[in-house]
Amino acid sequence: MTTLLFHNEHFLIALKPAGVLTVPDRGGVDSAHPVLGLLLQDELGVRLFPVHRLDLPVAGLVLFALNAEAHKIANTWFEERRVHKTYRAWTHPQSFAHIPAHVGNPRHVIALSNGMQFEWYGKIDRNKRRAFESPRGKPSLTLAQYPGRHPTHGHLVWDVEPVTGRPHQLRLDLSRHGFAIVGDALYGSTTNFGPERIALKAFRLDFSAIVETERLGLPDSVQIDPEL
Repeated sequence: MTTLLFHNEHFLIALKPAGVLTVPDRGGVDSAHPVLGLLLQDELGVRLFPVHRLDLPVAGLVLFALNAEAHKIANTWFEERRVHKTYRAWTHPQSFAHIPAHVGNPRHVIALSNGMQFEWYGKIDRNKRRAFESPRGKPSLTLAQYPGRHPTHGHLVWDVEPVTGRPHQLRLDLSRHGFAIVGDALYGSTTNFGPERIALKAFRLDFSAIVETERLGLPDSVQIDPEL
């Protein structure tokens, strides 16, 4: 049974667990993994139009449109960066050991203190497996805030917002600054966080910059518990 956070005649917002695809991958239906969009279509008996997606090992909020007009409008919101998505991440302490010596990333040691905020600019390209920095990549911007260490296990806690929506943007940006996400072996973690799961969760969708929200019945924001 899927978890719905919002549902009207135009849109629905659902919680995607880690290890579940948002929509079928480009190669077609992946029988090894459940697909949130297909599960919702079967449960609700409706056709869904995906607006954005989360990576397989990432949990969190996903918006779907329920008709072609709403889909077109929502795509424009994302293209114009009017929807703000906030993610909670747990990372390892800063280390550049996972970055090969030949990669020319600036290795700036950051003396973190609670409440620090960062704007991380880059150019991101990708191959079939992962994203990477490249002069030929597309410009990216990530806003990051460091609330502090987790009180129980001591991981570094981050709230991050991808202003641009490049593939694997948050995973790469945290990693290239030395903060590999716990469980994300693709970008430098050596710690297991569970099967097909990394310590990254999309916990807030903010629509407050959108003028059509009242007409389309969307709330200003939808948020879930950010704890991973």
